[in-house]
Amino acid sequence: MKLLTVCSLICAVMALMSAEAAPEPEPEKAAAEDLDVVKRTCCCHNGGWTQIGHRYFFYVPHSLTWHQAEANCVSMGGHLASVHSHQEYAQILTMIAVKSHRNIEAWIGGSDQVHEGVWRWTDGTCFNYNNWCRGEPNNAFNQDCLQINYTAQKCWDDRWCHHRIPSVCVRNRRFI
Repeated sequence: MKLLTVCSLICAVMALMSAEAAPEPEPEKAAAEDLDVVKRTCCCHNGGWTQIGHRYFFYVPHSLTWHQAEANCVSMGGHLASVHSHQEYAQILTMIAVKSHRNIEAWIGGSDQVHEGVWRWTDGTCFNYNNWCRGEPNNAFNQDCLQINYTAQKCWDDRWCHHRIPSVCVRNRRFI
């Protein structure tokens, strides 16, 4: 019995000694694998998009012109936001207040640049709701782009498109 135990131990030691250790990954390859993990896991959360109804909205705090803001939204798979009800507008204002910690003016996707007085959304949806401030839109000195959260009433105002303010994007899916 002792002989069998000794033979088993010798075989085990020989097997362990002849086994190759797993090679250490090259530093560049290890770093790339770590980045791959980050890439694969970065989108498990909502990425800053807020679901309101069946659509997803994103507050962009950076000050951009209206055209830059639309291009930015398109680069994220959406457009500047369109608004279709009072409830949806109230939820967008809440999202802005939560993300910016204040009520701040922001671009959305309305414009009458193509035909003065005919407002259209950049996402192509019907312009079937509005919340214009009293006396707006007034096209003062050719104002063609729509900003929200204007004045204490948090209503809509037409503004010169070259002004730089934050913006709100929308898309139909959370992930693209």
